[in-house]
Amino acid sequence: MTSVPSPEVLRAPLVVEFPFTRSLGPVQSAFLTGLRERTVLGVRTGDGRTLVPPVEYDPVTAEEIRDLVEVATTGTVTTWAWNHEPRRGQPLDTPFAWVLVKLDGADTALLHALDVPGPDAVRTGMRVRVRWAAERVGAITDIACFEAYEEGETGRQPVPHRGEFDEPVTGIVAAARLDYTYSPGRAQSAYINALSEQKTVGERCPSCRKVYVPPRGACPTCGVATAERVEVGPRGTVTTYCIVNIKAAHTANLDIEVPYVYAHIALDGADLALHARIAGIPYDQVRMGLRVEPVWTEGGRYPDHYRPTGEPDADYDTYKELV
Repeated sequence: MTSVPSPEVLRAPLVVEFPFTRSLGPVQSAFLTGLRERTVLGVRTGDGRTLVPPVEYDPVTAEEIRDLVEVATTGTVTTWAWNHEPRRGQPLDTPFAWVLVKLDGADTALLHALDVPGPDAVRTGMRVRVRWAAERVGAITDIACFEAYEEGETGRQPVPHRGEFDEPVTGIVAAARLDYTYSPGRAQSAYINALSEQKTVGERCPSCRKVYVPPRGACPTCGVATAERVEVGPRGTVTTYCIVNIKAAHTANLDIEVPYVYAHIALDGADLALHARIAGIPYDQVRMGLRVEPVWTEGGRYPDHYRPTGEPDADYDTYKELV
């Protein structure tokens, strides 16, 4: 094993994104369909409170509630916070206020955006009204935002509503997305940089002397910091594996046909197994103890897969602690 110099710590922007699909019960269906029709619905509890947005179970008694009522599209700001730098996907692309608005006829407040020129134009108790989106599809975004509205009565009572509309909305798809900057830290930066040179680098614990790959900057057994970097592999031993029978979507490996094998591989000189795909052998011939080596694609920054070396299988006693 050879010592490896310390690299610069890496940073990169990352995005985690997926569509969240859910079906709607009768209360939520009526609420969102009502927004499409410029109607705001709430639900009345057994003790006479009107909840907006509506829920299907009383948050106090847990009783199922279905008594729909229509409330006004005007209301009062109960509290607010200024958003000086809107992010992608938020209701407005210019600075605005997040507000809780208690619509006339409701007993709870609805969270949404308020379009005002600046924080000095917002106050608790100010009167506002709904600004509807030009195109409405049956979603909370059918309320484009709220806007200041100094007129209108505050004592309006909720009106019973059957919650029946043509072509009701029965489900929604919400795009969940998280944008962030990821830094793998000192230890994994060294690991990633070494992979780009077709080398695998771990770190040795100064106490137990075990070498961990991928390194985490600390020994998972002793809890002490690790700093000594050593090169391991490139060959290794399959310690355990699974056969994948479902083709994964939204990955870089869409061309991988199922079934295929993912395995834990103990690289020579390492005391912790890493996982990787096994190829170059029928999936039903992969086995514990199989000796493998990495296969790199041109320009690849990490092994595309591991393949058999042709060596005799490793003895179980040599890798049993890593299963």
